[in-house]
Amino acid sequence: MRMTTPFHIPAPPAAWPRHPLLNVWADDPEPGALLDHLCHQGGLVFTINPDHLYHLQRNREFLRAYRQADVITVDSHYVRMALNRMGRPIHHHITGSDLVPRLIAHASTHDVDLRVFLLGAQPGVAQRALERINARHGKRLVVGAFGPSMNFIRDAEETAHALRLIRDSGANALMVGLGAPKQEIWLARWREALPDVKLLMGVGATIDYEAGEVVRAPVWMRQMRMEWLYRVLSEPRRYLMRYVRNTEFLHLMWQDRRGRYRDPLA
Repeated sequence: MRMTTPFHIPAPPAAWPRHPLLNVWADDPEPGALLDHLCHQGGLVFTINPDHLYHLQRNREFLRAYRQADVITVDSHYVRMALNRMGRPIHHHITGSDLVPRLIAHASTHDVDLRVFLLGAQPGVAQRALERINARHGKRLVVGAFGPSMNFIRDAEETAHALRLIRDSGANALMVGLGAPKQEIWLARWREALPDVKLLMGVGATIDYEAGEVVRAPVWMRQMRMEWLYRVLSEPRRYLMRYVRNTEFLHLMWQDRRGRYRDPLA
């Protein structure tokens, strides 16, 4: 089978497989190994899904941010299935909303020095997430939180304020929930301004989930890979057209399988 790799794919930071995925790549770490790696080595971590793949064909700054990532997990059963059919096996489907609580629990259980700052969601929501996480584990694992305004990424003064809050908190892990592509672009842009933060993650709606602000799909729907349907039914105006639009990735993966995919931003 012909494989299109229009750019150099760097070696993964640990001993797990890494496969081409259109104009980026996908990692396939075993979950336990990933948790250990993130707790001790850190890195810039993104979780890829069809919505990200849609924007990666159109947003050059988003693509630059993605190519700076150290770890890219597959946050979509459908992307995983497409890769498997192409002979690029992904054995582990690791979503951001599952990874964050598992990572914090792993750090708590194994007494890892993980000090988390939550950046994102509506004002006040990140603080509620902080309180709930710390109460659940009986220790101060989340050391700071900030819910910025809607204009945050374009507001130099508010960005400077957020960076000060993160530095002053003593955090060594930053979880940003601004939605894609904003959170990935912001993390890549300001990573070097936070030298003491070893782990940086784009986490989407996870802060809302941890705060109890938004309820996730029931476990049985998640197990049946139907969480997307729960989101559509819960917020059709927000999600319906997004999921329709994002089926584009199926056509792109078919092109890639036939060796005809070309990166539109190359």
